[in-house]
Amino acid sequence: MEITHLFIDDANPEHRELSIYRTGAINRVCLNDSEYRTYGTLEISAHNHTALFHFDIVESLNELPFVSETGHGLDSWDEAFLHHSQLEKMLSILAKAEQKIDSQKKEKTLLGWHDTPIAAAYWRTIDPKEFLTFLNKLKTFVSETIEKDYDLEFIL
Repeated sequence: MEITHLFIDDANPEHRELSIYRTGAINRVCLNDSEYRTYGTLEISAHNHTALFHFDIVESLNELPFVSETGHGLDSWDEAFLHHSQLEKMLSILAKAEQKIDSQKKEKTLLGWHDTPIAAAYWRTIDPKEFLTFLNKLKTFVSETIEKDYDLEFIL
Protein backbone atom coordinates (compact mmCIF):
# COMPACT_ATOMS: atom_id res chain seq x y z
CA MET A 1 0.00 0.00 0.00
CA GLU A 2 1.33 3.40 -0.94
CA ILE A 3 0.93 6.03 1.78
CA THR A 4 1.06 9.76 1.27
CA HIS A 5 2.95 11.45 4.11
CA LEU A 6 1.83 15.02 4.70
CA PHE A 7 3.62 17.40 7.07
CA ILE A 8 1.26 20.03 8.41
CA ASP A 9 2.22 23.56 7.39
CA ASP A 10 0.59 26.26 9.51
CA ALA A 11 0.94 28.75 6.65
CA ASN A 12 -1.13 26.56 4.31
CA PRO A 13 -4.86 27.44 4.56
CA GLU A 14 -5.82 23.98 3.26
CA HIS A 15 -3.94 22.36 6.12
CA ARG A 16 -5.70 24.61 8.63
CA GLU A 17 -9.03 23.23 7.36
CA LEU A 18 -8.11 19.62 8.20
CA SER A 19 -9.91 18.12 11.21
CA ILE A 20 -6.51 16.97 12.50
CA TYR A 21 -5.41 20.63 12.78
CA ARG A 22 -6.16 21.50 16.41
CA THR A 23 -5.72 24.70 18.37
CA GLY A 24 -6.90 25.57 21.85
CA ALA A 25 -7.06 28.14 24.60
CA ILE A 26 -6.62 28.47 28.33
CA ASN A 27 -8.98 30.94 29.95
CA ARG A 28 -8.68 32.59 33.32
CA VAL A 29 -12.11 32.18 34.98
CA CYS A 30 -13.74 32.33 38.39
CA LEU A 31 -15.67 29.14 39.10
CA ASN A 32 -17.75 31.01 41.72
CA ASP A 33 -19.06 33.56 39.19
CA SER A 34 -22.81 33.33 38.63
CA GLU A 35 -22.28 33.86 34.89
CA TYR A 36 -19.50 32.65 32.62
CA ARG A 37 -16.82 35.29 32.18
CA THR A 38 -13.15 35.17 31.22
CA TYR A 39 -10.46 37.36 32.77
CA GLY A 40 -7.70 36.60 30.29
CA THR A 41 -6.85 34.06 27.62
CA LEU A 42 -3.71 32.27 26.49
CA GLU A 43 -4.14 30.99 22.94
CA ILE A 44 -2.62 27.61 22.05
CA SER A 45 -1.38 27.36 18.47
CA ALA A 46 -1.71 24.10 16.55
CA HIS A 47 2.04 23.56 16.95
CA ASN A 48 1.91 23.99 20.72
CA HIS A 49 -1.31 21.98 21.01
CA THR A 50 0.48 19.03 19.41
CA ALA A 51 3.56 19.55 21.59
CA LEU A 52 1.49 19.50 24.80
CA PHE A 53 0.43 15.96 23.92
CA HIS A 54 3.72 14.86 22.31
CA PHE A 55 5.78 15.73 25.39
CA ASP A 56 3.16 14.04 27.66
CA ILE A 57 2.35 17.28 29.44
CA VAL A 58 -1.40 16.78 29.17
CA GLU A 59 -1.00 13.29 30.60
CA SER A 60 1.18 14.59 33.45
CA LEU A 61 -1.28 17.36 34.25
CA ASN A 62 -4.01 14.75 34.64
CA GLU A 63 -2.53 14.00 38.06
CA LEU A 64 -4.51 17.08 39.05
CA PRO A 65 -8.28 16.95 39.74
CA PHE A 66 -9.65 18.54 36.58
CA VAL A 67 -13.40 18.88 36.31
CA SER A 68 -14.80 18.13 32.86
CA GLU A 69 -18.15 17.38 31.31
CA THR A 70 -17.03 13.95 30.14
CA GLY A 71 -15.31 13.09 33.41
CA HIS A 72 -12.06 12.32 31.58
CA GLY A 73 -10.10 15.20 33.08
CA LEU A 74 -7.87 17.16 30.73
CA ASP A 75 -8.33 15.72 27.25
CA SER A 76 -8.67 16.69 23.63
CA TRP A 77 -12.11 17.76 22.36
CA ASP A 78 -13.25 18.67 25.87
CA GLU A 79 -13.38 21.58 28.28
CA ALA A 80 -11.73 21.06 31.65
CA PHE A 81 -11.55 23.32 34.68
CA LEU A 82 -8.84 23.47 37.31
CA HIS A 83 -9.45 25.08 40.70
CA HIS A 84 -6.96 27.74 41.80
CA SER A 85 -5.90 25.59 44.78
CA GLN A 86 -4.17 23.26 42.28
CA LEU A 87 -2.23 25.84 40.28
CA GLU A 88 1.00 25.66 42.32
CA LYS A 89 1.06 21.91 41.67
CA MET A 90 0.47 22.63 37.99
CA LEU A 91 3.53 24.90 37.91
CA SER A 92 5.61 22.13 39.48
CA ILE A 93 4.47 19.64 36.83
CA LEU A 94 5.26 22.12 34.05
CA ALA A 95 8.75 22.75 35.47
CA LYS A 96 9.49 19.01 35.56
CA ALA A 97 8.22 18.58 32.00
CA GLU A 98 10.32 21.49 30.77
CA GLN A 99 13.51 19.85 32.08
CA LYS A 100 12.91 16.79 29.89
CA ILE A 101 12.71 18.73 26.60
CA ASP A 102 15.88 18.94 24.53
CA SER A 103 15.85 22.49 23.19
CA GLN A 104 18.15 21.53 20.29
CA LYS A 105 16.22 18.50 18.99
CA LYS A 106 13.35 19.05 16.56
CA GLU A 107 10.92 16.15 16.71
CA LYS A 108 8.40 14.67 14.33
CA THR A 109 5.11 13.30 15.55
CA LEU A 110 2.30 11.44 13.83
CA LEU A 111 -1.02 13.24 14.23
CA GLY A 112 -3.21 10.64 12.55
CA TRP A 113 -3.89 8.68 9.39
CA HIS A 114 -6.64 7.22 7.21
CA ASP A 115 -6.86 4.52 4.54
CA THR A 116 -9.59 5.97 2.33
CA PRO A 117 -10.08 7.60 -0.10
CA ILE A 118 -6.27 7.37 -0.28
CA ALA A 119 -3.88 6.23 2.42
CA ALA A 120 -2.44 9.29 4.14
CA ALA A 121 -0.46 9.97 7.29
CA TYR A 122 -0.43 13.44 8.85
CA TRP A 123 2.72 14.60 10.62
CA ARG A 124 3.95 17.67 12.43
CA THR A 125 7.47 18.85 13.13
CA ILE A 126 7.83 20.22 16.65
CA ASP A 127 10.28 23.03 17.19
CA PRO A 128 11.33 22.71 20.85
CA LYS A 129 12.45 26.34 21.10
CA GLU A 130 9.04 27.55 19.95
CA PHE A 131 7.33 25.23 22.41
CA LEU A 132 9.59 26.19 25.32
CA THR A 133 8.74 29.84 24.63
CA PHE A 134 5.05 28.92 24.86
CA LEU A 135 5.68 26.91 28.03
CA ASN A 136 7.25 29.97 29.66
CA LYS A 137 4.22 32.06 28.64
CA LEU A 138 1.98 29.37 30.14
CA LYS A 139 3.90 29.39 33.43
CA THR A 140 3.65 33.19 33.57
CA PHE A 141 -0.09 33.00 32.82
CA VAL A 142 -0.56 30.45 35.61
CA SER A 143 1.50 32.53 38.07
CA GLU A 144 -0.59 35.62 37.30
CA THR A 145 -3.73 33.52 37.75
CA ILE A 146 -2.51 32.44 41.20
CA GLU A 147 -1.91 36.08 42.18
CA LYS A 148 -5.43 37.01 41.10
CA ASP A 149 -7.01 33.95 42.79
CA TYR A 150 -8.72 32.80 39.59
CA ASP A 151 -9.24 29.31 38.18
CA LEU A 152 -8.37 27.95 34.74
CA GLU A 153 -10.47 26.60 31.90
CA PHE A 154 -8.71 24.50 29.27
CA ILE A 155 -10.23 24.14 25.81
CA LEU A 156 -8.22 21.58 23.91
